[in-house]
Amino acid sequence: MSAYIIARIEVTDAEAYAKYASQTVALAEKFGGEFLVKAGAMVQKEGSGPQRHVVIRFSDRAAAERFYDSAEYREILPIALSASARDLVIVEGV
Repeated sequence: MSAYIIARIEVTDAEAYAKYASQTVALAEKFGGEFLVKAGAMVQKEGSGPQRHVVIRFSDRAAAERFYDSAEYREILPIALSASARDLVIVEGV
């Protein structure tokens, strides 16, 4: 069953965050991930939320967790954490 990393992000330091974001596509692809959404224009229809959304599809939850827990991702994660406020989940789906 496919799994998705879904992140809702409020960028607080655009320059630093760009350094993180520029490395994520190739790294996710290394673990079989495919970006379905990476920021982009949005329309807030209900509630409130951050300005940036990301959805990455993986073949299964184990692959998504391997990506997130990898040494390579852990190396760049502190950049994201210091340059944004965000929540991130791994969700199984179709």
